[in-house]
Amino acid sequence: MQAAGSPLCRIVSDEELQDPLGTVDGVGWLGGNIRDWNVLCLAAGGGRQSCLYAAAGARVTVVDLSPAMLELDRQAAAQRKFPVRLIEGSMDDLSMLPRASFDLVIQPVSTCYLPDIASVYAQVAAVIRPGGLYVSQHKTPASLQSSAHRRDGHFTWLHDYYRTAPVPPPENPTAVSQRLRENGAVEFLHRWEQLVGGMCRAGFHIEDLIEPKHATQDAAVNSFADRGAVIAPYVRIKARRRGGSESRESTQQEKSNLWLPT
Repeated sequence: MQAAGSPLCRIVSDEELQDPLGTVDGVGWLGGNIRDWNVLCLAAGGGRQSCLYAAAGARVTVVDLSPAMLELDRQAAAQRKFPVRLIEGSMDDLSMLPRASFDLVIQPVSTCYLPDIASVYAQVAAVIRPGGLYVSQHKTPASLQSSAHRRDGHFTWLHDYYRTAPVPPPENPTAVSQRLRENGAVEFLHRWEQLVGGMCRAGFHIEDLIEPKHATQDAAVNSFADRGAVIAPYVRIKARRRGGSESRESTQQEKSNLWLPT
């Protein structure tokens, strides 16, 4: 959970609202038009995501555990007269929402705050309609395993890949470590089989996966961009809920491309 005032929390700007869909969907996963879609912004409070999707014409619901983050959404939406529904709740319990009712669920980096990612996926699968989209971003296992800064010129592995206990915070917080992790946050490492395989097992088809690039040329040593050149901090996943017409068409196409022995 990001806290209001965190460097990772930023209210939407007027410049971003000039092209809201381009701001949230630079890779074109949403097809260029989400007008009249039911969109759930999950663990996405803070006054940015909700306004951008609402400005793009969607009917927006925000679920976030932090009252302070939801208050930022309320203020930002009121200022711009966007009708946004705000609900205080946890990402692993969406029982307050109607089943199979959302065309799109978007989730910024937040699954790292819970030990069991499967419970989140199960809840998301329950509220997305068949054929609906789930766009989520997660911290990569390698980023959570490794040091925030170089030691003797190299980044080092600090934590076991199969760790189940929370990943300890850095001993000496810096600007880079605070960019990677909010002070006081409890975070858990999720393996690739949990991040991607767990999503498939929850009832989704993975349609695309990208690693947002945070590296820059000539980055200063031990800067965020310097680390990003070696370790991708995040992964973004586009998934579609199985059961809709899109999924059936995809399944038929896959079957037609199968080679069968004669």
